[in-house]
Amino acid sequence: MWKLIRRISFTQWILISMVIGALIGGFFPEAGISLKPLSTVFLRMIKSIVVPIIFATLVVGIAGHGDDLKRVGRLALKSIVYFEVVTTVALFIGLGAVHLTKPGVGVELGHTTPPSELGQTKVTLISVLEHLVPQSFFDAAAKNEVLQVVFFSILFGIALTQVKGRPKEMMVGVAEGAAETMFKFTGIVMKFAPIGIGAAIAVTVGHGGFKVLGNLGLLVLTLYGALIVFVLAALLPAALLARVPILRFLKAVKEPALIAFATTSSEAALPKAMENMEKFGVPRRIVSFVLPAGYSFNLDGSTLYLSLAAIFVAQAAGVELSLGQQLLMMLTLMLTSKGVAAVPRASLVILAGTLTSFGLPLEGVAVILGVDELMDMARTTVNLVGNCLASAVMARWEGEAAWDVSPSGRLDAVAAKG
Repeated sequence: MWKLIRRISFTQWILISMVIGALIGGFFPEAGISLKPLSTVFLRMIKSIVVPIIFATLVVGIAGHGDDLKRVGRLALKSIVYFEVVTTVALFIGLGAVHLTKPGVGVELGHTTPPSELGQTKVTLISVLEHLVPQSFFDAAAKNEVLQVVFFSILFGIALTQVKGRPKEMMVGVAEGAAETMFKFTGIVMKFAPIGIGAAIAVTVGHGGFKVLGNLGLLVLTLYGALIVFVLAALLPAALLARVPILRFLKAVKEPALIAFATTSSEAALPKAMENMEKFGVPRRIVSFVLPAGYSFNLDGSTLYLSLAAIFVAQAAGVELSLGQQLLMMLTLMLTSKGVAAVPRASLVILAGTLTSFGLPLEGVAVILGVDELMDMARTTVNLVGNCLASAVMARWEGEAAWDVSPSGRLDAVAAKG
């Protein structure tokens, strides 16, 4: 029996825990909801990793391997171009899907009042730009403001390239030591993952039951279908054009993708995703820049969801939007969804701000809240997979795709040199 248990892989333990969690939440809702502290502890442990691992890897990536500023700038420009093309495709796939199935037609918005913090929040391009720069690195780190940490880390790394001699060597050494330590730290925390993820599923199902979709089932199915279309129409062609080995890529992302799906948190999956993409063969300097940047600028699943949800509310409210208004709404969503603070229900905050800007009822947000957790699982997973693929595409674009020159068993050694 013990030998059989030991043969169960980590991924299989996660799947087993998800099934057990779903059964507990479905048949014993109160017991499922009571497991929330286990989920919270796991997420807090993961969140404690995010800031130090991003700071350390970015600093090493910029200053630790002799990268000049032109090289860093070239990678940043290529990444932004890729991010914008892919997220624009995601927006229009969402727009097409919601018009095809019309999930909002016939929905009664009633007089439900949405949460006050959503109704009072209006996100604009100016507010996003202001949010980009931290008042204090330590304040940004304490609040897990990923975009602000990335901004500070990039400037810190650039400044460190201009320092000469022993001070630079010391700082780079500290950053390298911190990065290696945090990867080991991640390995320790991940041993708790099956428990934390099972608890998260139990809480989700415990709140809504097996019939949590209710009358909004079509909306959820539309989102899942649109995400599948996006993966096949955008991510798969990008992988093929970059000559990314699909099966090995899927093997590399399956664990972080499961974590993202179960916890609805990109933060929870980020450390494991960074580690696995290095093992896959993406150089550390690219992983440490593209994944954190994509975490703020390449939210493929979330942008698709936003376009779908906004038109769903318009359909439910009986408001006819012209093509021009819809295109303007898509442009607004594309801009305001960049650099959203890493907080729960961040997409709903963006959605509420957009609805307010276009005079649509915020009651639609309250209706969507009922099934948002199920949709959040899918969009967070696509966000994670899309960012992992972006790092592989950038490795190919930079001519540093290690999987071309090394057998799988030696990828760790090659990535370490990146």
